[in-house]
Amino acid sequence: MTLNPYLSTTMKFCSNCGSDSITLSIPAGDNRHRFVCPSCEIIHYQNPNIVAGCLPVWEDKVLLCRRAIEPRHGYWNVPSGYLENGESVEDGAMREVWEEAEAKVEIDYLISLYNLEKINQIYLQFVGHLVDGKFGIGVESSECALFTEKTIPWEEMAFTSSVFMLKRYFENRKAGKKILHRASYPTI
Repeated sequence: MTLNPYLSTTMKFCSNCGSDSITLSIPAGDNRHRFVCPSCEIIHYQNPNIVAGCLPVWEDKVLLCRRAIEPRHGYWNVPSGYLENGESVEDGAMREVWEEAEAKVEIDYLISLYNLEKINQIYLQFVGHLVDGKFGIGVESSECALFTEKTIPWEEMAFTSSVFMLKRYFENRKAGKKILHRASYPTI
């Protein structure tokens, strides 16, 4: 059996007991390499991160945020971020819109499931109605603005997941449908 190339090889200490004797092995009853602490026998599972996002829509425009943080500082993005423990995907998407654009949304539908296997991320992105068309600028953004399809700064988009989702949103809108689109980068 080959080692999973997406498994982090940087674990040096057990987060349970502090031991520095972590091993990389296949635990009994498993079929994948895991970090195992021989001192306390804890298996340290590494699983993908879920990124939740929502495209706020107002009339014929979409709300995008210019990033004030790394990665991709200064580029535009659909409000998105890591899902927190104890949070539904919908709640995470709405929280991200608030944090990045000081806006409230009503979730309409799930538009994209986007896999970034090389960095262990799964994006779940929604389309939502921007409540009362109101927004501000959140702490993670330097600017927020409404764009028509023709005015989106495509060359200044931060991430492939946002470009994929935006293109699918406009396809859906033209077709009068609410379809879930799936993709894996780099094969989009």
